[in-house]
Parts: sequence; structure tokens; C-alpha cells
Amino acid sequence: MPSQADIVKDYVTELSRLQDWMIPIKDKVPEVYESMYKRYVELKVVLSSMGVNLTELDRIKE
Repeated sequence: MPSQADIVKDYVTELSRLQDWMIPIKDKVPEVYESMYKRYVELKVVLSSMGVNLTELDRIKE
């Protein structure tokens, strides 16, 4: 079973990659952006519940 540190690392990596993909398509492909945004919110909730400060990580700011 993965440790909390491993889970946090994986989710931070996923959040970062997701934001990299979301930023350029926001105004170009809104339906894809909305789908990605749902996962973005899920990741933020999990990371916040694990005590991760998202201030520096969050580049979407919505």
C-alpha cells in the first residue's frame, strides 16, 4: 500500500500536469476544459484534506 507521502507526490504531479494541459485550452476547447476542471477540483480536495498547501501549486486560480 502506498504511503501518504507517495500519494501526495503522485497527486501533486498529476495536478501540475493537468494544469499544464488546461491553461492553453481554456478558451479554445471549453468542453474539454470543463472535463479537466472536474479532475482538477477532485485533486485539490484530496490534497487539501491531506494538509497540502496549494497556494504555490495552484496556477488556475478559479
